[in-house]
Amino acid sequence: MQHMPLPFAHPFIRHLLRCVTALLLCLAPLAQAEAPQQQKQVPGYYRTMLGKIEVTALFDGAFQLDVARLKNARPEDIRQLLARMFVDTKKMQTAVNTYLINTGRHLVLVDAGGGSLYGPTVGKMLANLKTSGYAPEQVDAVIVTHMHGDHIAGLTDAAGRATFPNATVFVAKEDNDYWLSDKVAAASPASWKRIFDGAKNTAAPYLAQNRWQTFTPGTQLVPGITAVDAHGHTPGHTAFAIESGSQRLLIWGDVVHNHAVQFKRPDVTFDFDVDPKQALATRLEIFKKVAKSGELVAGMHLPFPGIGRVRADGNGQYSWVPIEFSPLGTK
Repeated sequence: MQHMPLPFAHPFIRHLLRCVTALLLCLAPLAQAEAPQQQKQVPGYYRTMLGKIEVTALFDGAFQLDVARLKNARPEDIRQLLARMFVDTKKMQTAVNTYLINTGRHLVLVDAGGGSLYGPTVGKMLANLKTSGYAPEQVDAVIVTHMHGDHIAGLTDAAGRATFPNATVFVAKEDNDYWLSDKVAAASPASWKRIFDGAKNTAAPYLAQNRWQTFTPGTQLVPGITAVDAHGHTPGHTAFAIESGSQRLLIWGDVVHNHAVQFKRPDVTFDFDVDPKQALATRLEIFKKVAKSGELVAGMHLPFPGIGRVRADGNGQYSWVPIEFSPLGTK
């Protein structure tokens, strides 16, 4: 009896099978590597040490500001500065940063972000605070650079309840007396009404519980944290000097609203400056001082984490030098 050869015994067929097998083996890792995009950002906190003090930058989010809010310069000059730094020349993405300071004895939050006041892209401070390893109940003081909504609205939740049940809020007396005054509110531009209303609503639960206190420049709020006069943007706008040993960090609030413009042109002001001339004078004074000292600074509207140094470039111009990401506990 004669047997027919199996089809795959033919040399050509065997070669073809080997090629197909090799191709499948090559494609297997590619198939295994396929995965859906996550499209979620990492948690918004950054941590660094200042001597023995732990500083955690907390990202509250970002919103878009109309370029027309920048004043005291020709629009074409402002657009040129923005384009130079690849910033949109119509709407500027503006970060909202807050800072959590652990001195070892006190847990202090500097500003509370915008809460639910500015839509879904802002109000992430509380979630990032928790992700960073802390709880709102642990915060024993909140110190406020000024009483604009993007700095204090996070002190309450959407129902108007205090976000920090064990914290005392510290506000500059000048800002307190301005933003909580019915008389001042009545004489102010109608577009500012929501700022006055928001300030009163935010302060209410803390005032009711006697956890709202005022301070004056030069006050040491807790050991290692001192209030520094920086008025102009608001009547009581305050910076805070954080000091540990020979190291110093100046959290300067809203001295700068846009990094692409105001370091090169410090004379550019912002339309929510209550006193634009004084805001400019304060900015020039602080720029000169911190550029000379080389101390760290932090700003609420600088690109997150908003910590770095200011370099003097001559001719009244400056540059922003951001801090580098680095691990902790290696020194």
